Amino acid sequence: MPIKDWPEGERPREKLLARGADALSDAELLALFLRTGVRGKSAVDLARELLSEFDGLVGLLAADHGRFCRGRGLGTAKYAELQAVLELSRRYLFNRVRNQDVLTSPEATRDFLKLRLYGLPHEIFACLFLDNRHRVICYEELFRGTIDGASVHPREVLRRVMQTNAAAVIFAHNHPSGVAEPSQADLRITQRLKETLSLIDVRVLDHVIIGDGQGTSLAERGLI
Repeated sequence: MPIKDWPEGERPREKLLARGADALSDAELLALFLRTGVRGKSAVDLARELLSEFDGLVGLLAADHGRFCRGRGLGTAKYAELQAVLELSRRYLFNRVRNQDVLTSPEATRDFLKLRLYGLPHEIFACLFLDNRHRVICYEELFRGTIDGASVHPREVLRRVMQTNAAAVIFAHNHPSGVAEPSQADLRITQRLKETLSLIDVRVLDHVIIGDGQGTSLAERGLI
């Protein structure tokens, strides 16, 4: 049955307008993005099929151009639209944290880092460079690794800190496995970076590990 023939309270668009976007399932949100289905399938049915094919929303959003376009009902135009939506989300969250003390908005900071790093098939080590009022100067992905690690070079981090004239930093990296527990290697490199940056009076405020759920803050764990 076409979506237009569904009861009004069950149609994704009307449901969103009446109850808010968070009331919609992943399939319903994706259906609004797809706008139309294919022969014999409504947009919601197609969305469910795609989520199953891509192993969920993360797999779909992280798919490269070639993999994405092999999905039924998808193509280059939809890929470009989705990338634009993701980039708008990143810029929105970045602007939320850029003009305020990040210590007063830890949720916004973590949301931004998760959108940048969650679901990647390889490990990325990134940094938020902050001024002396803990406002964001810039965000940079400094090192890229394989599925199980990234080599982090304190000398390179020190060089970028001095170039940006940062007074403090927040480090972040993702665990492709989804398990956000810190490893001994994570703790060791955090301590090395903290010691290195202390030589120029730059504070390491946090190191956030991105995985499933909210992620892990080493500062909240008392590990910095």
